[in-house]
Amino acid sequence: MTPKISLVQSTNLAQVDYAYASRIPAGMDLLFLAGACPLTKEGTVPDSSDYELQANLCVDNLKEALKECGASLEDVVYTRVLVATQNQSDLVTAWNIIRKEFGDHDVPSTLSGVTVLGYKNQLVEIEAVAAVDNRISNKLNYE
Repeated sequence: MTPKISLVQSTNLAQVDYAYASRIPAGMDLLFLAGACPLTKEGTVPDSSDYELQANLCVDNLKEALKECGASLEDVVYTRVLVATQNQSDLVTAWNIIRKEFGDHDVPSTLSGVTVLGYKNQLVEIEAVAAVDNRISNKLNYE
């Protein structure tokens, strides 16, 4: 039987579209992923003003990194979404794209506006922690 991640909701706090916490059962390994950036395969950041495009590309790159670890978005236990902006509407645009990709898996998340990110023209980045059954992760070859 594969252990299951528990997403913890609260009846004592505001009802929001994410869990307040996640619980990882014994028998799982944590994966700490580098920030998923909006990089194309060529290593460039597209359009410097399109938050939606960059958020989608970040999610695509996150999915690929997870896949390489034998995981998927459903295995994510925490995210931090960084958005280079001073406008709350840009934060909401990026959040809505990312949140939609996670579907019913309402992982605990932090959404932050920052002044600048690492790549030229970069507007969005997603940090993630995932958990996988250690019987699966032990079969993968991490070289």
